[in-house]
Amino acid sequence: MVNKSINRKLRMGMIGGGKGAFIGEVHRIAANMDGLIELVCGAFSSDPGRSKASGEALFLPTNRIYANYQEMIAEERKLPEGERMDFVSIVTPNHLHFGPAMLALENGFHVVLDKPMTFDLDEAKQLNKKVEETGLLFLLTHTYAGYPMVRQARKLVRDGAFGKIRKIYVEYPQGWLSRPSEGEGNKQASWRTDPAKSGKSGCMGDIGTHALHLAEFISGLRTTRLCASLYTYVEGRRLEDDGNVLLQFDNGASGVLIASQVAAGEENALKIRIYGENGGLEWSQQEPNSLLVKWLDQPLQVYRAAAGGMSPDVAAFCRTPGGHPEGYLEAFANLYKSFSWALGARLAGTHWQPGEYDFPSVSDGVRGMAFLDCVIRSNESDEKWTEFTV
Repeated sequence: MVNKSINRKLRMGMIGGGKGAFIGEVHRIAANMDGLIELVCGAFSSDPGRSKASGEALFLPTNRIYANYQEMIAEERKLPEGERMDFVSIVTPNHLHFGPAMLALENGFHVVLDKPMTFDLDEAKQLNKKVEETGLLFLLTHTYAGYPMVRQARKLVRDGAFGKIRKIYVEYPQGWLSRPSEGEGNKQASWRTDPAKSGKSGCMGDIGTHALHLAEFISGLRTTRLCASLYTYVEGRRLEDDGNVLLQFDNGASGVLIASQVAAGEENALKIRIYGENGGLEWSQQEPNSLLVKWLDQPLQVYRAAAGGMSPDVAAFCRTPGGHPEGYLEAFANLYKSFSWALGARLAGTHWQPGEYDFPSVSDGVRGMAFLDCVIRSNESDEKWTEFTV
């Protein structure tokens, strides 16, 4: 993979991510990690005073700190091309994704958006249509697709190392919502368990979509049918906090997806296993630098990040020598790196193919929202299987 970028940093604006927000700071660190991007403006909160204070803490000039996203997009659009932001990163809660993303696209700005993409499937389809109409770049930050060993796993599968894929297990247990934290002043818990802000799904929307994307990203397969059961274990909670899904894929493979936020004692134990005719693989987010490869008639093989045997395209996303752990922030940064290369090439007028720079996009967001619709329909149905429709 070659960086065909322009000879300057890309200018990023941010919507959301003000003081005290978790994911906004993650995005800023990730965007800054490779020196390809600079934050030039922002509307960091729906509270103008909080937005101003947040922007000042980031040392932005006062005239580039905006009271709201509408003002930001309108004012940035008026600036000369050499000054205005090149793209906007949107890090608001789910119910506030669609408006800023659509307005940015309508005004010619490329978009980075946190997942899940929108509040519902209809909004996701509208964004997809607008991206197709404008031809603008759109990054959906499915973080785990940024890990080097996830990309190495995908290469092994797609090179046919395991033969035809037969079975996929993906599990994402967390324990942080085992108690009614939303009623105890936990801001993250509060909006994630609120249907007015999180949408129709809780646990599956928050982490189940990550699990599905990881399964499809590595395998290259697409889910065609599913059978789901959802549970709410914490009394008084308005959205599900646990669920199990049986999956069927377009090559005939079967799978199991488990997501829970009431697995008491677990931290962020995302794990995937994929098996084909000749062997399989295993990767765990809490041990991200190792990829286990299991053969039918050979000893266990272990790939290590930044060590020998990696694909050159994968090695380009490792920053430190082998044995120096890279994790969540670096994975996030890898998505921004791919996006920056693509946008830099676009702005430089360099010839490149749309699939050359690899990052989750708007179509992945549509599949994520469709997954949630299908899971809920299946859970509410007496039928065993529900067709996966987009």
